[in-house]
Amino acid sequence: MSSLPPNGRGSGIPGKRPGARRTRAQTSAIAPHDGSILHPGPVRINVQGAFIVDEEQQHHDTSSSSTGSGTGPTTTSNEHGTRDIRLPNHTAAVSHVAVDIGGSLAKLVYFSEEPYSNEPGGRLNFVKFEMDKIESCLEFMRELKEKQEKLHGSKPGDLCVMATGGGAYKYYDVMKKALGVEVLREDEMECLIMGLDFFITEIPNEVFTYSETDPMRFVDPRVDIYPYLLVNIGSGVSMIKVSGPRHYERIGGTSLGGGTLWGLLSLLTGARTFDDMLAMADRGDNTAVDLLVGDIYGTDYTKIGLKSTTIASSFGKVFKMKRQAEVDAEDDGGLSNGDRHVPHDTTDMDTPDGNRESNTGFKPEDISRSLLYAISNNIGQIAYLQSEKHDLLNIYFGGSFIRGHRQTMNTLSYAIKFWSNSRKQAFFLRHEGYLGAVGAFLKRQPRNWWGRRNSFEEKMERKTRDVRRWRSASREEEKDDAGGEDR
Repeated sequence: MSSLPPNGRGSGIPGKRPGARRTRAQTSAIAPHDGSILHPGPVRINVQGAFIVDEEQQHHDTSSSSTGSGTGPTTTSNEHGTRDIRLPNHTAAVSHVAVDIGGSLAKLVYFSEEPYSNEPGGRLNFVKFEMDKIESCLEFMRELKEKQEKLHGSKPGDLCVMATGGGAYKYYDVMKKALGVEVLREDEMECLIMGLDFFITEIPNEVFTYSETDPMRFVDPRVDIYPYLLVNIGSGVSMIKVSGPRHYERIGGTSLGGGTLWGLLSLLTGARTFDDMLAMADRGDNTAVDLLVGDIYGTDYTKIGLKSTTIASSFGKVFKMKRQAEVDAEDDGGLSNGDRHVPHDTTDMDTPDGNRESNTGFKPEDISRSLLYAISNNIGQIAYLQSEKHDLLNIYFGGSFIRGHRQTMNTLSYAIKFWSNSRKQAFFLRHEGYLGAVGAFLKRQPRNWWGRRNSFEEKMERKTRDVRRWRSASREEEKDDAGGEDR
């Protein structure tokens, strides 16, 4: 019997997060944008003092600014992490955008100035597009390009798209033709790591732990972050061991990821978008289809530490209940003269809200919740096994599969806690789906440029050197102490 950890329903993510608002940096004079850059080209991105904008400011800025396309990015009520990030100390014009194109979504990051603000700097903006709407994504980037040209007199040759993910290769020619600008392709894994390092070390109220009793406990930015395990959950799942800046190794993964959930629920329910599926899972009851330990033993299996609510078999009740329904139909005279049983309605019926009512008696909401638990539990257990094999205590979950969904985070977090006996910690991010895009954005720098003062890469290298020196000094002190005891 393959047993999975139990899953609680979890409470909703609070609408107002403690400490989410941060006081703006005060300056005696507004620093102007660098007027010497007529055609900006690549520039250093100054991330000093970066922070997530508060909810009120985000709403105001979103209402007052628009690209005017009418074919904008997708939005979801589940997501918690797409708020803009202020860069109060970056005053130079930025001539590039970054896009991470995966199998299901294209994630876009771009910098915008704030000409009507009394504060210096600008902000990073985050938007996403489903891949069946890739033309809308290209149109959005085209409008950003036109806006950049008007603001700074930039020529197409001065502008650039930093592209990462598999789609950076698949859509390379399409992007160049549609936008008429330089497209630079960056390594996907390297961008993921750089993006995650940026969020862990620089952004307050970004990284958090999650549990039913304590949703979203924020973790302060920290310097000593290596080594760690990144579990990036997109259409599939990659697991990456990170030992330092640019020191990483893909150590495993699984094909059972967000694409699996999306594909199977598209077949089994009437949901048409991933967010519809997550919303259905919120309303579902997995115990209607999952076989629990309590269904087998009638109680907890305390000898091996399994609660009665532990999932013993995902979808384990389906065959038995479906077979019983067929037997009941036969007993009611539904079959005669050896005829094969054909239900009176051989197709699933769409309900007014677009979901599908199954003629088997299983609700699409229950199916959605069960499959979400199955995929999430599987990812959590594999992540634990990889962390155990490589001796990694901190596990960061990223990727667009999570989307701030409380059941997903609770399941992943509980799985790590359950299998490790609370020795290991699962971390989540408010911008979890944009790691690759942010990494690609930060990688843009002038050719033959060696003076990286205040750049993110320079800061990470400096911090890493400091940590290594501190660790080396600590080891020497331990050796001295041990030598003194021997004497």
